[in-house]
Amino acid sequence: MSSHFFALFSRMKYIDRWSLMRNTDTESLSQHSFDVSAIAHALAVIGNRRLGKSYDTGKIALTGMYHDMPEIITGDMPTPVKYYNTEIREAFGSIEKAAQRSLLSTLPEDLREDYREYLIPDETDESYRLVKAADKISALLKCMLEEKSGNTEFIKAKEATEKSLHDMNCPEAEIFLGEFLQSFSLVLDTVLSKEEE
Repeated sequence: MSSHFFALFSRMKYIDRWSLMRNTDTESLSQHSFDVSAIAHALAVIGNRRLGKSYDTGKIALTGMYHDMPEIITGDMPTPVKYYNTEIREAFGSIEKAAQRSLLSTLPEDLREDYREYLIPDETDESYRLVKAADKISALLKCMLEEKSGNTEFIKAKEATEKSLHDMNCPEAEIFLGEFLQSFSLVLDTVLSKEEE
């Protein structure tokens, strides 16, 4: 029997994020998930190397890659709508959980347990916090890109995302922001330059 899991996974490239806002550069769910995966991995490496943690870097990277896969079913729910009130948040949370289970069921039965921890992560696990921080960092980078392009539509989103990120009290994220964020505002020639800033 054929499995539809990866055919569904491949459709993340057709789902645009930030759908209620004017974008100068469209961001697909695939692009976002790739960024979150790479950033979450970096946060885990920072935690292990500098903060004495013992994160499973591969697991965290893969959780980041699959973290928004339920949006294939639900679509991208804009943050202001998702968190508009408790009732909507709880209802959407239930829908997300159902979407996670539905996606897991599209895998062959003998592979499901290998994917369960990525598709239905333990949100109380300390390592999941890094995926959430990476998700916010990715959103912050998108806001910065739009602002750099002269789009004022993302100013409030940038402020809210920065505050939310700092409120997480995630030292790995703070280190990442301190060491890597400035480069995102530079032009390519400067980023490729071997000269010290």
